Amino acid sequence: MKRNATAIWNGTIKEGSGNLTTDSKVLDHTQYSFNSRFADGIGTNPEELMAAAHAGCFTMKLSLDLTEAGFTPTSLETKGTVSLDNGVITSSHLELKADIPGIEEDQFQEIAAGAKANCPVSKAYSVDISLTATLV
Repeated sequence: MKRNATAIWNGTIKEGSGNLTTDSKVLDHTQYSFNSRFADGIGTNPEELMAAAHAGCFTMKLSLDLTEAGFTPTSLETKGTVSLDNGVITSSHLELKADIPGIEEDQFQEIAAGAKANCPVSKAYSVDISLTATLV
């Protein structure tokens, strides 16, 4: 399986702008710019997309692992935060809030840690990856 996206950029780094389009069209000429990456401009940015990819992948892997362990989660909500420091992506933090009937805290933490370590996006990232997992 291969997935792809196209980035188009016009102009200089600060005054220019670009757009991103995915084959699925979920992103369809979605704006990104210097301001959307480094300030509060309108549009997306690579770090935001990396955070979304990591949160989504981890949450799906966790659902799979919980199901295989005999649990049916009521809800899994993961916030991903990717940090860019001095032009370098340094970390990705996952913050999970989970409602899983019948699971014990120790087993929950073990399964969540396994999903963090083994989701495909975690394996692709060569940055520090951390997780805060809370049962609600």
